[in-house]
Amino acid sequence: MEKSCTLVVHFDKGTPALANEIKEALEGNDVAAKIDALKKAIMILLNGETIPQLFITIIRYVLPSEDHTIQKLLLLYLEIIDKTDSRGKVLPEMILICQNLRNNLQHPNEYIRGVTLRFLCRLNESEIIEPLIPSILSNLEHRHPFVRRNAVLAVMSVYKLPQGEQLLDSGPEIVDKFLSTEQDPSSKRNAFLMLFSCSQDRAISYLFANIDRIIDWGEQLQMVVLELIRKVCRNNKGEKGKYIKIIISLLNAPSTAVIYECASTLVSLSSAPTAIRAAASTYCQLLLSQSDNNVKLIVLDRLNELKTSNREIMVEMVMDVLRALSTPNHDIRRKTLDIALELITPRNIDEVVMMLKKEVVKTQSGEHEKNGEYRQMLVQAIHTCAIKFPEVASTVVHLLMDFLGDTNVASAMDVVVFVREIIETNPKLRISIITRLLDTFYQIRAARVCSCALWIIGEYCLSLSEVESGIATIKQCLGDLPFYTITEEGDGQEASKPIQQVNSTTVSSRRPAILADGTYATQSAALETAMSPPTLVQGSLSSIGNLRSLILSGDFFLGAVVACTLTKLVLRLEEVQTSKAEVNKATTQALLIIVSMLQLGQSSILPHPIDNDSFDRIVLCIRLLCNTGDEIRKIWLQSCRQSFVKMLADKQCRETEEIKAKAQISNAQPDDLIDFYHLKSRKGMSQLELEDEVQDDLKRATGEFTKDADDANKLNRILQLTGFSDPVYAEAYVTVHHYDIVLDVTVINRTKETLQNLCLELATMGDLKLVERPQNYTLAPESSKQIKANIKVSSTETGVIFGNIVYETSSNVLERTVIVLNDIHIDIMDYISPASCADVAFRTMWAEFEWENKVAVNTVLQDERDFLNHIVKSTNMKCLTPPSALEGDCGFLAANLYAKSVFGEDALVNVSIEKQADGKLSGYIRIRSKTQGIALSLGDKITLKQKGAA
Repeated sequence: MEKSCTLVVHFDKGTPALANEIKEALEGNDVAAKIDALKKAIMILLNGETIPQLFITIIRYVLPSEDHTIQKLLLLYLEIIDKTDSRGKVLPEMILICQNLRNNLQHPNEYIRGVTLRFLCRLNESEIIEPLIPSILSNLEHRHPFVRRNAVLAVMSVYKLPQGEQLLDSGPEIVDKFLSTEQDPSSKRNAFLMLFSCSQDRAISYLFANIDRIIDWGEQLQMVVLELIRKVCRNNKGEKGKYIKIIISLLNAPSTAVIYECASTLVSLSSAPTAIRAAASTYCQLLLSQSDNNVKLIVLDRLNELKTSNREIMVEMVMDVLRALSTPNHDIRRKTLDIALELITPRNIDEVVMMLKKEVVKTQSGEHEKNGEYRQMLVQAIHTCAIKFPEVASTVVHLLMDFLGDTNVASAMDVVVFVREIIETNPKLRISIITRLLDTFYQIRAARVCSCALWIIGEYCLSLSEVESGIATIKQCLGDLPFYTITEEGDGQEASKPIQQVNSTTVSSRRPAILADGTYATQSAALETAMSPPTLVQGSLSSIGNLRSLILSGDFFLGAVVACTLTKLVLRLEEVQTSKAEVNKATTQALLIIVSMLQLGQSSILPHPIDNDSFDRIVLCIRLLCNTGDEIRKIWLQSCRQSFVKMLADKQCRETEEIKAKAQISNAQPDDLIDFYHLKSRKGMSQLELEDEVQDDLKRATGEFTKDADDANKLNRILQLTGFSDPVYAEAYVTVHHYDIVLDVTVINRTKETLQNLCLELATMGDLKLVERPQNYTLAPESSKQIKANIKVSSTETGVIFGNIVYETSSNVLERTVIVLNDIHIDIMDYISPASCADVAFRTMWAEFEWENKVAVNTVLQDERDFLNHIVKSTNMKCLTPPSALEGDCGFLAANLYAKSVFGEDALVNVSIEKQADGKLSGYIRIRSKTQGIALSLGDKITLKQKGAA
């Protein structure tokens, strides 16, 4: 077992130098060689080896040296060597260095004095320190502050020794006098720290004696004052009032570090609205004044915690929080919007939306490459605001519709989804939205955005003028027919393909062509550029580009959407148009367009022919236009909208249930006492103290101070490490907190003997690392000991902690007994938690993530829904697919699951299963993530859990 050490030096583990070579260099007169030899000796000692033969050499040849570097290295060497024997007695040769240390403490050079005093702070042997105490105290009056500040620390370390109060019983009194006359800020800080650690009453007396000058103290001293206040208030809550006044006065300190600590201390000590408001205001000021992005993220985390516990107060600060959007970092902007969206109320919604609109307009002016991503965040935020408060939708919907043609497809997709939802939930805006959508439709360049916009046109164009405008807009965006022509040469080969050029050109030629009725004719064919933007042709605005170019690129899913939209518009035209001739004309034109798309898909001029799904969908539209029944008309014109309304209602219902689940708080027990704060004596209490008492009483009444539930939860998570029949019983409570794992191990000596040098030895497997090794303990008969071990986590991956307990008995010191502990498995489920994300975001991440793990379904469960629920419960993930989409019994099930790790990593899962004829389930579960650890660990977890799903 490695012994504890206060010194850490980087050591490149090469071939260690031989002890004889080091000894020869130390005995020589070359200073550089001595320095190099001392460094090698220190590194070898730190690596676990012992070189006892060097000690006398160093005493004879190194101790008398006057070189400062050698003297500093000598102190490092003395710090790490063993100064006691196996029985704990100081080695006799250690007395040899006492005279040298005394000489150093009286050295004319202040650097030698200072580093020697610092070295004494790390000595625990009172036999060595006792003769040096007069020299240490004399350095408290040295002219140089470097010596004085280290002398105070040395006094503190001596006083803290087990026999320190006997060695230096007047230590606090000496330091108190020193503090009253000292002017150096660092020395004052160290002196106050000594009083705080060793004589708390003296520190408090000094604090209140100088309460008016606290604001002028140095930053370091103010930080120690705050630490003292936290400690005192935890032990004696009745005195919080007078200390909180000191904290509030320090909120005006010039140091930002002190201000931040003041705000954190206020929140931890007081629940009074005045104190919380002051802390929140301080955090907002820091958010704007600090340029470091890491500081901003930390402050936002603190504001998020305040929002959870003090939402009413944070609502007043929402505009101050939103000012952080001026930071160009997207992580800060995203976190700021998340906080602000949970603080919107009917009172501040107008201000929040106005601020978001200004930010959206700013993204238009700049050409920054990440403006599209920021605009997407703003669109999503405005969408949330409009859903919660429909009255603000009219002020933002037309502004956002300008971004339907955005080059950032994700941003444009968010806009069109927002428009689709608003047009259904706000019927008053339907006419204006449809008019604006038809005017701007030609600007849309993304196929997915076009598909959603076409669905809106097909569903919400209701009047005669709107239907006719919708048909005209689609025809204009498709351009002239046919989509391709057949050349005269080559025996009917299709040679004239869509030409990709930089500029739009029109080439006229005389050639035989097939007309719509199947006859041959000679016509002028226009060969347009597929991807060219709208250009002026003969003085008119030509919108050839978006639909035509996308279809000519082979996107026949969009072609099927165009066919369905035209079919809906023609069916609705039959209801609103009285002239049968106009209806027949529109039907004929729609059929011509649809058949032309079908011919294009079956031709050889495109690299990929039309897919079967799109072909069947387009053929269905042709049949409907040729022969429409009342039942089919009802399905196309009414059922689609009803399904969409049901989807929105289901989404709103799920969001409401989530809010209710989050709002549930623990209630007090029926037999708990009720504390009526109105009946308390208010004599001598300030307003702040009174508010704090009220808040504490309210927390007690609502059960927030009750610890029974926490204790019960802790009991459920205790892991037994040894058997009941072992001489030493051990159990551990494992706490996983972000990047840290804390093992709180209880060790009980069940024997009648004293256990010496009892040590908990731990090792890890996986991406886990033991921070520091627990020290050795002596355990009396039938006594217990709490041992804590800290473990760092570097990634989301399943790990194992294993080890043993080693000890010696008083009857047989030479024999060490080893008890092997049960393994502690750190589950990936401790790192991930259910989370939500939009369907668009899920699909985007699914396409981007490079690690995939494919697990075959292997279960005894025979119901698809039961298996899905089992996977959700086993993986601690959230099912993004709504329950309404999983209804029915068709023998197939597909669902998306999502979770987020404490490291901010995303875990995506797709479950696709099918029920076989024999009743068994088959299919695959696909896991995708950005890192390999999540994909592998989650796959192993699913494989393990689905086998045990009996």
